[in-house]
Amino acid sequence: MKSNKQKRSEISARKAAKREKQEILAVQAAREARLEFRRLARSRGELPVDTAKLSPNNSYSIPAFVARGTYAPIEFACKQCGKVETWTAEQQKWWYEVAKGDVFTTAIMCRPCRRKERSRRDEARRTHLDGAARKLPARKG
Repeated sequence: MKSNKQKRSEISARKAAKREKQEILAVQAAREARLEFRRLARSRGELPVDTAKLSPNNSYSIPAFVARGTYAPIEFACKQCGKVETWTAEQQKWWYEVAKGDVFTTAIMCRPCRRKERSRRDEARRTHLDGAARKLPARKG
């Protein structure tokens, strides 16, 4: 015959084993749910977000793509030419994770307009620096 202490320890051991089994099943179910979410996201043209690679920001709010967990293609109209473009998930991933762009910015200009604006800015900078160099008197060495 077993003592009450032995019976209680057996009951506790059974409960612990049952709890451990439930935890293992919960972890497996969560893993399967994550894999299914990623599969569905891939089929929609989305990519997962790596929050460790995002640039730090000083905001209390969370960007929509971080809350969702994926980068999704976004359509926008170019602010210069008005052409409707798609900012792809790959481009977003590069902008936010590699180039360390601010997480609250989005694309506003199409690629050809960005190139034109960049060349205009470079030309203006070159013109300014040429003019500034002409104004400086030559140093006597």
